[in-house]
Amino acid sequence: MENPSDRSLVLRTKRGELEAYGDLVRRYQGLVFNVCYRMLGDPHDAEDLTQETFIRVHSHLDSYDCDRPFIPWARRIAVNLCLNYINRNRRYVLPLDDEFELAVSKERGPERAQEDHERNASLRQAISMLPANYRAVIELRHFQELSYLEISKALNIPLSDVKSHLFRARKSLAQRIATDV
Repeated sequence: MENPSDRSLVLRTKRGELEAYGDLVRRYQGLVFNVCYRMLGDPHDAEDLTQETFIRVHSHLDSYDCDRPFIPWARRIAVNLCLNYINRNRRYVLPLDDEFELAVSKERGPERAQEDHERNASLRQAISMLPANYRAVIELRHFQELSYLEISKALNIPLSDVKSHLFRARKSLAQRIATDV
């Protein structure tokens, strides 16, 4: 059987078909969790905010324009929830646990693996120290691979702000990493 489109699932959900909404959740829960986890760094908080995202999506589905792509709209809700969470918990810092670390290729030797581990830890620490709005644009650009225009829409900020935030975030990251070397 062919997979129904997002638009079809949304329209069926608006008509009260909860199974259709379940299909949407299953289709995108991994992506939304990934966004939340990368922004928050804690799997439990990411799970909570993933669930909250889908609750908000369902409760605001009447305001969703079915002629637009679904996932950027849902991603925007997730990012905004994460930003609000970070702002409420000002001292929120990403943990430096091994779960967050990028996988190291088994083909590399132990010295290279250690260098990669140290570089990743330094980068994680630097990202965790960025203001929430800078962390959001870094996440969406470099980990979710969105275009500047998509980031602008996801965060509901002007394109010039996206470029400015990315420039400042990258500059700050470069400075922090350079002082660690």
